[in-house]
Formats: sequence, structure tokens, C-alpha cells
Amino acid sequence: MRRRPRSLLPWVFVAIVGAGVAQALFAPISSSAQEASSSQLAEGRRLFEQSCASCHGPLGEGTTNGPTLANVGPANVDFMLSTGRMPLAQPGLQPQRQTPIFTAEQIRAIVSFVDTFGSGGTEMPTIDPQAGSLDLGQQTYEANCAACHGSAGSGDSIGGNQIAPALDQATALQIAQAIRVGPGPMPRFGTTAIDQHELDSVVRFLLYLREAPNHGGLGLTRIGPVAEGFVGVVVGLGLLLLVIRYTGTRE
Repeated sequence: MRRRPRSLLPWVFVAIVGAGVAQALFAPISSSAQEASSSQLAEGRRLFEQSCASCHGPLGEGTTNGPTLANVGPANVDFMLSTGRMPLAQPGLQPQRQTPIFTAEQIRAIVSFVDTFGSGGTEMPTIDPQAGSLDLGQQTYEANCAACHGSAGSGDSIGGNQIAPALDQATALQIAQAIRVGPGPMPRFGTTAIDQHELDSVVRFLLYLREAPNHGGLGLTRIGPVAEGFVGVVVGLGLLLLVIRYTGTRE
């Protein structure tokens, strides 16, 4: 009994698909993409030399007024610029959140240019707050963050003329960046300390706090029960003493 020859069509199809994939993966970058990339780097260089090089050096090597930017990673640079913490008005000051002086496009250009100083550092984190858990977020936040930022993220002094800022203006990405980067005196939390699910959960919890109702009445910016009790005692007793004082002097 004669065998029927196998069809070569499936192999031809596989070869065509494989060639297409290889071409897509290894094809040279288009001229338009190269122009866009070089244009962005040129703009990033211009902005960096204009606003950053005086402290960090023309190639991010660092000076007496600012640390090196080699291998800091895009997350660090983007966080500092998007929150207005950089550039500083005066070297030596603690960076504080302000309105950023650069647009989002300009920040991307500076981040791209600084990234040429060296590979490494913290990459831009991915974040999905809806994938997180509120309960886990509260537990993780209280265990790692509340001691400095307060139980409701309202910020606090941490000594040494350092302040842990309030978190009510930070975007989801900026919260994640701060956790991974550890700006200023804040410790850096890697994936072994706070994994991706915990990161999503912390962000979700902090975003929830901004909209959470105050079932106990006046929230007093959610500073906490100690401060609220203090205000209650001082104001309450003060009003009571005034009432006693004026009612006791009536004839």
C-alpha cells in the first residue's frame, strides 16, 4: 500500500509567519522614530543643562551642591520633577512638593536624557489600584508608612528638620514611585518588602482615604483621635468655663 506524500503547506505557512516575526523584531528603527528619539534627547539635554547641571553636573556626575544622577533610574527622576521637588531654588533645602515647572512632555525628555548617564536604578513602576485590597492596603500602610506620614497620610515631622509630607495630592503613580525609590529620608521598599499586590493595595487605600466618609463627625483633616480629643477637650472645656463665668456673675 503506497503512502500518500505529506503536504508541505503547513511548513510553508510556519516559515512565512516566522519570517514576518523575525522581520518585525530585528528590523531597523524607522527614520521617523529615530528623529523623534534624538529630538527628545536633545530637548532633554537642553532643559537639563538649563535647570539641573549647575548642581548635578553637565553629565550628572554630581557636584558639591547635588548628588550624582548616574544609575538613579527613571522612576526617581520622574518623581522629583513631576512633584516639583526639583529643581531646587537653593541647594541644601529639603525638597518639598510644589507645582512642577516642566510640562509632562518636558519631564519625559529630561528623564530620557538622564537615563543615558547609566543603566540601572529604579524603573517606572506599574500600578493598578483596583487590583489591590483595601484591608491589605491599610495593614501594609500602618506597618510601614503610618509612623512617619500619619494614620491618614496627613504628614508629620520626623525630626532632624525633616518632614514626611502629606499624601493627599500624590497621584497613584507618584505614591508607587516614592515607595520604590525612597526619596529623601524615606526608606526604599523593594519587591521583597512590599510586593506588587501590596503596592497596589497601599495605593488603593490612600486614594480611598480621600473620599472616605467621616462617620464620627468633623474629620479635622483626619489627623487622628489624639488631636481630635485634644481639640474637643480644649474647645469644650473652654466654652464650658465661659458659660460658667458669665452665668455665675449674673445677679
